[in-house]
Amino acid sequence: MSTIPSITLNNGRSIPQLGFGVWQVEDDQATAAVATAIEAGYRSIDTAAIYENEAGTGKAIAASDVAREDLYVTTKLWNSGTVDWSGEQGRERVERAFEESLTKLGLDHVDLYLIHWPRPMHGDSFLNIWTVFEKLAADGRARSVGVSNFGPEQLDKLRERSALVPVLNQVELHPHFPQHELRAYHAEHGIATEAWSPLGQGKALLAEPALAKVAEKHGRTVAQVVLRWHLQSGIIAIPKSVTPSRIRENLDVAGFELDAEDLAAIASVETGERLGPDPQQFDWN
Repeated sequence: MSTIPSITLNNGRSIPQLGFGVWQVEDDQATAAVATAIEAGYRSIDTAAIYENEAGTGKAIAASDVAREDLYVTTKLWNSGTVDWSGEQGRERVERAFEESLTKLGLDHVDLYLIHWPRPMHGDSFLNIWTVFEKLAADGRARSVGVSNFGPEQLDKLRERSALVPVLNQVELHPHFPQHELRAYHAEHGIATEAWSPLGQGKALLAEPALAKVAEKHGRTVAQVVLRWHLQSGIIAIPKSVTPSRIRENLDVAGFELDAEDLAAIASVETGERLGPDPQQFDWN
């Protein structure tokens, strides 16, 4: 069993700080990958409606000998398409999408449900969506609710309109793009930070010479060093892999500590450049 720490969210519930993501994993591959992850010791699994692998993920959860209450399952609402998300029709669409995710996962609740994108070019439709999220949290079918790819402006609007503050914001975050300002905002308002693509995408981040030196110093891989950086920075990370050896390797981040020299070396690779789309401009229909 791994020794991954947990973070307490603003509603008193806790989430493992290192989870397993299944973005870009085919549905039939997801079953084997999630089963390997659970067997290795992961207890947090992150999927989304748009990944089209909730069913495969659910099969692995159902087949696992780990009790449901010991697993933390996250999925996300894909709030895109041609139908307006405002008004009663929008709220009905959110409820229907949530039910579809539960059915595919084979679960009666999820531990975390997220609005996948803010889509600010469509006004404040996320505020209408959030009213349904409040209801899902109140009836316990979503133990916690949060957002993904939101900026301070959208988070401010949620805080102004609702007493229910998102438990976390899942955003692109890695040493090339560490999101200092957004993390500071989260800390000020009691919102946890969760990183998607915590290891970057492709080989660019993992090929950084400065990170290779830190890894060599500790007798670890660069990926393990980067994930250790996330943990020591108070960030929740959800690395993805379909390779069993890497799935296990990514979980093995206990037993060493990054010192000030290591952290300075990691900070030196910051570029400030995103790998994914800018959430303030992204509108995938």
